[in-house]
Amino acid sequence: MTTLEENLVSVEGVADVSVIVPICFDNPLRQHAVDFLSDILSQRRRAIIPVTSVIGAYHIATRYLKASRLIVKKILGGLLRTRSPSLFPHITIELAVDALDYATVYNVESWDGYLISLARSLGAAVIYSLDKELSKIKEVTVINPFPEEKVHEYHKFVKSLVELEKS
Repeated sequence: MTTLEENLVSVEGVADVSVIVPICFDNPLRQHAVDFLSDILSQRRRAIIPVTSVIGAYHIATRYLKASRLIVKKILGGLLRTRSPSLFPHITIELAVDALDYATVYNVESWDGYLISLARSLGAAVIYSLDKELSKIKEVTVINPFPEEKVHEYHKFVKSLVELEKS
């Protein structure tokens, strides 16, 4: 078995984009997100980070939150360069078809359908996410890995960033 295959035997959860974005810029959740992702990358937590989640984090951090492209690239590039066995690089046609099925049935974004499809295919019961909408999916348990009060501060901070950009 390869290292990736060994890691996939005991996966408990899958990391959503929303738990990666906070490492990309200064905010109230940053250190919690760094610690959480470090636990995954070092395999102290039995979870995977889809490489597509890292790409999605770049998009959200730079396009919506207007974080510096160079800084975000450096941070996310560093995460990828760990080459941790917890980084999941594969998206198969079967996973994509399944993702579209979940998205259609549950009326969620196709990205969320992918996370559900991936978790189910790996036998993982958990999606680590700040997205409360995912909680309506019965096949998985959505866990916010951060302290609730810090998440509240983070959302307030992000909202002020977005409003500042609009003005």
